[in-house]
Amino acid sequence: MTTPTQSTPAVSVSAPGNAADRAVKRRRVLDILDAVGRDSLLLTTHTALTWYLDGSRMHVSLAGDPIAALLVDREGDHLVSFNNEAERIAAEELPQGVDLHTVPWHGQLHATASALAMDGSPLAEAAVAAELRAARQQLLPGEAARYAQLCADAAVAMTDVLTAATPESTEFQVVSAIAARIVAAGAEPLVLLCNGSDRSTFRHPLATHSPIGRRAMAVVCARRHGLVANVTRWVAFDAGTPQEHDAEARIAAVEADIFRATVPGAKLNEVFTEIQTAYSRHGFGEDQWRQHHQGGPAGYAGRDPRVTADVDDAVVLNQPFTWNPSAPGVKIEDTVLLTGSGVQVLTVDERWPITIVDGRLRPLTLRP
Repeated sequence: MTTPTQSTPAVSVSAPGNAADRAVKRRRVLDILDAVGRDSLLLTTHTALTWYLDGSRMHVSLAGDPIAALLVDREGDHLVSFNNEAERIAAEELPQGVDLHTVPWHGQLHATASALAMDGSPLAEAAVAAELRAARQQLLPGEAARYAQLCADAAVAMTDVLTAATPESTEFQVVSAIAARIVAAGAEPLVLLCNGSDRSTFRHPLATHSPIGRRAMAVVCARRHGLVANVTRWVAFDAGTPQEHDAEARIAAVEADIFRATVPGAKLNEVFTEIQTAYSRHGFGEDQWRQHHQGGPAGYAGRDPRVTADVDDAVVLNQPFTWNPSAPGVKIEDTVLLTGSGVQVLTVDERWPITIVDGRLRPLTLRP
């Protein structure tokens, strides 16, 4: 791969714990406690912790459990972490107004946090998972700004890397270059995928040492301040076949139908029904949706949740989404925000080639 002409974008880092946004989140959790008649709630997952703490990093290993647990009660917020993590958390991750408690590195994190509750038995996060998901749906001003910057940084990274790619670049070289830019932007690459022309039928192509050849797809899911940006891009080194151009146009039309169905008040399972019919409408067959998940709400999880016929959450304004319709050899995926004026695409780099689909700028295949 050659060296890209544009360097990695400057990092725009907001300190965790926007006070105004955190006050709203605390009120939302207290409303959940009021509704179920309880006085405390124990948060234990990455998704819930990073949301409630407004972007604080509660991990060391990306594959490991959180290094802290949070008790929310009517008196305040109590974060419990291991003793070998507490100094860094206090210095770099602890929002104002959150009390920090420690437990030995070999101690019982959740039991220690639970014991802080007045009755020693707080409500478990899993008991109100749906309510917490609803509380996360609508992005607040501070996190919306952070998300928009992360999404732009992810899009820039994809442009830089794929512009520099050649047919001889291996899939591992592509994803390692993407990872370098994501990390340099202060984010964590949670998912990195690439398929060259010989592996274009795989929906989740983990990279190999194979050269990408005449055409390739790259995917990144990047996390910063707890928020996850998702983007897919394609690069090709020839003009492409008529069949490829046709399939690319039709998968973009499927996505446009999904965007039109993503409106405030719609149920997610209703959107899912539209997804199913859109594949048939645009010539992919009625079973194509079965071959891969279709995406869903985004934000503090890659999908929060993946949409199926059983998910009846209502769509709200200022909610982020990542839909990812796909078919053999084609896929389209961006992170968007539902605003009062419609779907706004966040993963945008003005250098990437675009076309207009249903009045919206959508990515084409890059041909360096």
